[in-house]
Amino acid sequence: MPFILANAQQLSQNKLTNYVIDEFRKSALMDKLTWDNNAKSQGGSSFNYVYNRVTTLPTAAPRLINGDYTAQEPLTTAVTATLGILGGSFQIDRALAANEKEVVDLVQFAVQQKAQATIAQYAHEFINGSAILGTGEFDGLDVFFAGGGAGQVIATGVDLDSGTDITSNWRTLLDQMRQARALMDKAPNIWLMNQDMYAVWQSVMDRAGINVLSKAEYGYEVAQWGPALVMPLGDRPGTSNPIIATANGLTRIYGLYLGLDGVHGIAPDNGAFVKTYLPDFTNSAALQTGAVEMIAGVAIKSIRSAVRIDNIDIV
Repeated sequence: MPFILANAQQLSQNKLTNYVIDEFRKSALMDKLTWDNNAKSQGGSSFNYVYNRVTTLPTAAPRLINGDYTAQEPLTTAVTATLGILGGSFQIDRALAANEKEVVDLVQFAVQQKAQATIAQYAHEFINGSAILGTGEFDGLDVFFAGGGAGQVIATGVDLDSGTDITSNWRTLLDQMRQARALMDKAPNIWLMNQDMYAVWQSVMDRAGINVLSKAEYGYEVAQWGPALVMPLGDRPGTSNPIIATANGLTRIYGLYLGLDGVHGIAPDNGAFVKTYLPDFTNSAALQTGAVEMIAGVAIKSIRSAVRIDNIDIV
């Protein structure tokens, strides 16, 4: 049954799991994703989600009296998405866990940090993941585009690497985003970029005279452009390397329609979406291990539900 994180949080009976889901909801991407929990375990070796991707849209036409329509069926391609198992563990001494609580509960702090790292790892794989690497990653958006996914827009070298260039070229960026929108079957409800591109985006909005609303509920600034959220996706876990890279001064923007008929998250059918494993301080070992883990992936139901704008010069 499809769900969003707000639903999962309401159904959670475990206080700590509820807390972890609350951390996940601080990511606009995670919070806005619809999740379909129909992935099946394949003999314990993997979790697979099988779906049909719409590749040719249906047509319609007029007909004459006593005439008939020319039969045409929408075409789909069967796709199997493999979920990844991602998260992290931590170890803590029982003496510290029991006594160091004046400033912070060490177990809760460790769980919070691992939850944030897991969110960053999911976002990284959402864009850059590749199952073929054999490291347990799931296929992300760039695998879709590399496989000939429709809707890719190649920017013709729009230069936004200084205040002067932004003033000269901000209209070109907005034109390209509108061209990207024209290649989609539904309007994007989220645009993803890195932090440097987001700073440039804010400058573009200043010059366009558009009042961009801030979404404070996510714990950091998220802009809104028309019906869509515009957000920086952040860094890879444990690094200062952006998830959406800037290489040779060039970066990308992703436009997505999030929904069960577009881009959505996928999870196991047993409801084990996010799990928290607490240290067991009841046994004799002084050092105990806890963990946060999620089993998840991404599905792209329509080839026209995702676009990517390349070669945006920001450095």
